[in-house]
Amino acid sequence: MLENTVSSNSVLLIGAGNLATSLGVALVKAGYVPAAVWSRTVESASELGKHLNCPYSNDMSQLPQAATVIISVVDSALEVVARDVARLFPNSLVLHTAGSVSVDVLRTAGCRKYGVLYPMQTFSKVKCVDFSTVTTFVEGCDDETATFIRDMAHRLGGKVFDATSEQRKYLHLSAVFACNFSNAMYAMSAQLMQKHGLPFEALLPLIDETASKVHRLTPSEAQTGPARRGDKEVMALHASMLDDELCTVYNMLSEYIMNHK
Repeated sequence: MLENTVSSNSVLLIGAGNLATSLGVALVKAGYVPAAVWSRTVESASELGKHLNCPYSNDMSQLPQAATVIISVVDSALEVVARDVARLFPNSLVLHTAGSVSVDVLRTAGCRKYGVLYPMQTFSKVKCVDFSTVTTFVEGCDDETATFIRDMAHRLGGKVFDATSEQRKYLHLSAVFACNFSNAMYAMSAQLMQKHGLPFEALLPLIDETASKVHRLTPSEAQTGPARRGDKEVMALHASMLDDELCTVYNMLSEYIMNHK
């Protein structure tokens, strides 16, 4: 049981990066009270702490108790940080927000009540994400905990689904293809445009329409272009215009599209 002096809506944010920033703002809007922010550096902790108007520190032992502790740190640091959280906040519900890390990392760290709150979205500090548009996946150590986390996710807004740690790994992998690799393609396009004196912004309507089409069609149905048509003359011309690195990417993706018509 939580101590009587701890508000049931209090949340401690462990981490002050891209996800934690948007999540902290969304928690406040949903009626939760940020008890404090911790980050490895005072500069990072203070930036988010001041934004949320709450205490901050890079010394976890100086933080107040809270009903819920949310860990949003890089995957490689999660296990070590979770051990400190379990030791210092034994009565708190502890959540992590990682896509590829099992919920079991919190159990082995010594947490008593634990789970996962995974908002599947791309985040940055310069633009807070509206959580009413975010799909969040949850997992709890037991049914009661899962229900609590599910309620928190619903209060944040957007769609909410249950997902096991194994399923969440594939969610994260799929998100890398859909988001990170797509953005890498934008960077390649920008490189080509800049090299030949063309503005990247000219591609923005095309990018927006391509993304919007998959709200109405399956990705396979929405696919267009020379590889989809099997136009080998155009593909050969394109390949001849590229350096070795981009040519390799172009040929690999074209082959994939031709094989999955």
